[in-house]
Amino acid sequence: MDTDRLLEALTLGEDHEIEFKSARGGVPKSLWETYSAFANTDGGVIVLGVKQRGGNRFEIQGLDDAEKIRQDFWNNVNNKGHVSHNLLRNESVRIVTVEGDDVLVIEVPRADRHQRPVFLTPNPLTGTYRRYHEGDYRCDENEVRRMISDAEEQSADSRVLPQFGMDDIHMESLQAYRNRFRSRDETHPWLNEDVSGFLRKIGGVRKDRGTGEEGLTVAGLLMFGKEEAIKDPASGIRFQLDYRDRRSEDPNVRWVDRVWQDGTWNCNLFQFFFRVYPRLTEGLKIPFGYQKEPDPELGNAVIVRRDDTLVHEAVREAMVNCLIHADYRGQGGIVMEHHFDRLEFSDPGNLLVSFEQLIRGSVSECRNETLQTMFTLIGLGEKAGSGIDKIREGWKSVRWRVPTLSEQFQPDRVTVTMPMVSLLPDTAVEKLRGIIGDELQSLNAEEVQALVTADIEGSVSNFRLQSLTERHPSDLTKLLKNLVSSDLLERDGHGRGATYRWSERLRRLSEPSTPGARDVAPGANGLGPGASEDTPGATEDATVTYVPVQDPVLLKIASVARENKRLTPKKMQSVILSLCRVRELTGRDIAELVQRNQDRVLKSYLKPLLEKELLARKYADDPNHPQQAYRSVAPEQKELFE
Repeated sequence: MDTDRLLEALTLGEDHEIEFKSARGGVPKSLWETYSAFANTDGGVIVLGVKQRGGNRFEIQGLDDAEKIRQDFWNNVNNKGHVSHNLLRNESVRIVTVEGDDVLVIEVPRADRHQRPVFLTPNPLTGTYRRYHEGDYRCDENEVRRMISDAEEQSADSRVLPQFGMDDIHMESLQAYRNRFRSRDETHPWLNEDVSGFLRKIGGVRKDRGTGEEGLTVAGLLMFGKEEAIKDPASGIRFQLDYRDRRSEDPNVRWVDRVWQDGTWNCNLFQFFFRVYPRLTEGLKIPFGYQKEPDPELGNAVIVRRDDTLVHEAVREAMVNCLIHADYRGQGGIVMEHHFDRLEFSDPGNLLVSFEQLIRGSVSECRNETLQTMFTLIGLGEKAGSGIDKIREGWKSVRWRVPTLSEQFQPDRVTVTMPMVSLLPDTAVEKLRGIIGDELQSLNAEEVQALVTADIEGSVSNFRLQSLTERHPSDLTKLLKNLVSSDLLERDGHGRGATYRWSERLRRLSEPSTPGARDVAPGANGLGPGASEDTPGATEDATVTYVPVQDPVLLKIASVARENKRLTPKKMQSVILSLCRVRELTGRDIAELVQRNQDRVLKSYLKPLLEKELLARKYADDPNHPQQAYRSVAPEQKELFE
């Protein structure tokens, strides 16, 4: 972090990847909690020599003896009796002079799976932390034990279940798998084995050489087991598989089709995959592929229709990735959802590699390697770390928006969202053209992409543009700065966590100012809730625009969030529900009222409330509607959040 970025960070305050501390009395004890939290989450920067002025405002305080502070820090970070792992290189800890004062900048990387948990010794169960928004929290024992399990060299699904045997196998599933295996290679020597021997060859049965115990593996039970055996508490598996088809025109219908453990079929991973995959690909509005292939009899080329496209391959890859990377001891189970405009795959657990490694590809880290092998043997999935590439290439082939991946904690979940929406929808481009007119002609393709993405998704970032374009990150940084200089975007946050949204100029130009528009309250006077004709400034002009962030009723409700940057998620959700009880509000309205990043509001607060059905969309059948707004449908909040 250079001086300019540091000064910028001071004005913006702390977030999920930067923490300021005073250090006037030496290296503060709380630094180590933040060190552990950054290492166990996504990494971050700690700056010593900065004091808090109040709220989320900070100023340079400086260090009396920066060199001594640096040496004390190195002594402690290398002390195994103090912290479990030193993740830092020499260049990770630097003294930086800002406006004549020295501060110490410590850049903490994300720990890899074999290093986690990074904890304050002596006990990982009580000394492990993670980062949540602007604060650190102590992990509970279950979170820590899952990190320890992920750190083991042995694959999680290779664990032997000595109490389980062939009687717990659903033979129809195993036989169907064996037939698919045979169709790929009829001469394979494993086909000479009996059922038990074949299961042993593919990793479904194993002998633990440490204990001498023999039995089904977790993978064998998950893939081919009888449902009642998989759900037996003795297996140690939390088993929940759920596919939901959300493509209903009626907002009162939660789903039009569902595949789950309803007792009408034997649910295991093999059966679930082949029941759900046809449903996910059914009705995909993509052109079938055509290609020339030689006619074996005539020797000339003929045109052959191929029903299996790159998009189908991408869906298969996403399904397999979801099943093989899941933590089958985590909460929430595996959920796959089919919406009009997207597919979503969500599974328990967290990422074993960083986002950057995922984007680069070629790194194959799998939580359940035996399951991965089982799927690979029948032509599903690969072990080359190319799964994300296949998903992206499939969507790129039809110019749909690039799939996104998100990670959350408490509970740990990873969600892959695959939008079935054009990369540059004509309506979005025309909307932009209607706002800035001829100015659009001066923008290149990547700049238009950035503006359209910021509009559709609420914000855009350097990392997001890397997935949408072929440009280098440094080029994208310049591109985003240029759009800020042109007053087309404005920045929120800093460093890797910086996001960009439409500038106030664009937002103002895009706002309707006629009766019936989204920001004009019902009633002939065009006034918001709590206002009347006697309200100072009221007018009989029906075209007066109602601005939520200027409404005293809403501002009073939002004050607790505006004045406290360390609000708990539950409290923030309570505030949002109270705001949306007064009137329907857009995501942008809510973000401005609570003074939080719009992208964070959408992902961290609105999405969970929608999933819990405590909020409802104004346009229920079109989640990405440009005038989407939200209203509270929750019961009394005290019962929900207190």
